[in-house]
Amino acid sequence: MKNIKFDFNNMFDFSVGLAHGVEEKDLLEMKDALTLAHEHLNKVVNDKSSRIKLNLEWVRLPFQDKAFLADIQKLGAEISKKFENVVFLGIGGSYLGLKAAQDALCPAYFNDFSGSRKKRPRVYFEGNNLDPDTLVILLKNLNPKKTFVVVISKSGETAEAKAAFTVVEGWLKKGVGPKYGRQIIAITDPESGSLRKRVNIEQAKDKLSFRNLPLLKGVGGRFSEFNMGLLHLAIMGIKIQEVFEGAKEMLQRCSAKELSANPAYMYAVLHTILYRKKGKSIAIIMPFSETLKSTADWYVQLLAESLGKKFARKIQAGTNPEQWMQDKDNIVNVGRTPIPCRGTTDLHSVQQNNIEGENNKVVTFIKIEKFKHDIKIPAKNDILSGKSYCELMSLAEEATEWALVQGKRPSCTIILPEITPYYWGALLFFFEIATAFEGELLNINAFDQPGVEGYKNYMYYKLGKQGLAESISAQIKNNPLIKKDNFIL
Repeated sequence: MKNIKFDFNNMFDFSVGLAHGVEEKDLLEMKDALTLAHEHLNKVVNDKSSRIKLNLEWVRLPFQDKAFLADIQKLGAEISKKFENVVFLGIGGSYLGLKAAQDALCPAYFNDFSGSRKKRPRVYFEGNNLDPDTLVILLKNLNPKKTFVVVISKSGETAEAKAAFTVVEGWLKKGVGPKYGRQIIAITDPESGSLRKRVNIEQAKDKLSFRNLPLLKGVGGRFSEFNMGLLHLAIMGIKIQEVFEGAKEMLQRCSAKELSANPAYMYAVLHTILYRKKGKSIAIIMPFSETLKSTADWYVQLLAESLGKKFARKIQAGTNPEQWMQDKDNIVNVGRTPIPCRGTTDLHSVQQNNIEGENNKVVTFIKIEKFKHDIKIPAKNDILSGKSYCELMSLAEEATEWALVQGKRPSCTIILPEITPYYWGALLFFFEIATAFEGELLNINAFDQPGVEGYKNYMYYKLGKQGLAESISAQIKNNPLIKKDNFIL
């Protein structure tokens, strides 16, 4: 079986010049840092208590018990056979990973054409925004008796998912009757949280009501597609084990200490050099595939939440499990800013800025060698006559690389043999390992997200949530937003 390949020619000085490309000496200068990063990351990964404490348990997700996976596959098939619609409620990783999987691994226009679904249910996503219009229209047009609901939330308190579940539960109860809970599965913390408490109450009354699956300890939301996304894969009829085989193969490749043998490390290192030494702070992710656009959206969360950090990391030595803390004396404000695009659509929009705007970007292309289908253009005596869509897509990607190189703009290309569960699983794991290693090189905690809490705390304060820390309440109360009428037109 062919491997995913990482082509980084266009990141080097011989392609884009000394001012904007990586030099061989840059890699030599990072040799010691690379060794330390590899050794430290492996030390944490190989120690179970540290791995769970620091939220690196995602590296073990492809090795989950086969009997457990078979049960999920069976449950997914049961739901798929019985219901016409499935609504998933969740935000962040509880939405983006699922949407990425559906768009990449299911036929295009999946919800629109029954022939494409092959008797599988339509799948919808809500609880990922507080815009009421989409949820209103969805519930207005679905039959609750033919709809199954999956709510995904670790705590049960995230406003978007909680609000959506409250509304959808009421709609389901009204339309189905007393046993509506049998059409709900909660994927949540196995021990604590308001959603877990609700599950336990409903399960005590009816074992078939509010069935549930666990969000595993030590797995953060943006790294959790291979945990909370499994039931979705099963409902779609995607073989989970095929996804995991791809992820395991990529993990094996990316366990190599040698940079020349490790594509994820190489991706992280080259981007770090271009970011730190050449000022390339914008990360454009551009799959040349319509069906991978949502995978690009997934990567945006992965990169932004993992690496966008204010404080450096301080490692507390001599503790087991190992502990990481914010170094409040070392403000770094680091992290590349990701922007999702897709080829060829955005060659007619963002590409103008990529070519002639500020030279502060690195573009990552994802190129597909073989699509599931192809179309040959009928002969019309012009330059497109007899050409295939796949041929033109490949040419467009090559042309975009060339145009960037002419402008001394660095780029790289991830080459997928085709889009299958195996290669998609490998692609996600490639990005996850690369992001983890880049976090090591930046010496920040790539597995927390303290910056996300600000808006949540403000909302909790305004909504009157009990138990909010006094320091947070005081900060909000003493630092209101300034809104002057003469600054509003």
